[in-house]
Amino acid sequence: MICLGCVIQGQTPHFDYICQAVSLGIMEINLKLKKPVAFGVLTTLDKQQALERAGGKYGNKGEEAAVTVVMMLEL
Repeated sequence: MICLGCVIQGQTPHFDYICQAVSLGIMEINLKLKKPVAFGVLTTLDKQQALERAGGKYGNKGEEAAVTVVMMLEL
């Protein structure tokens, strides 16, 4: 399983609550399943950072998550 998404910080504290809930939810999935789960959720300050991490100058974090799952399956 590969969990992909992006949470961009806004003007309210919702960003912190959502990021924490996503992290805890994915951790719970990791603990319950007997299959690899990769965390590919970007938490960024703005849209530009998200674009840079989703295929821009900092690589493609979604692709990295997929490669991680494939490597885990091969173990």
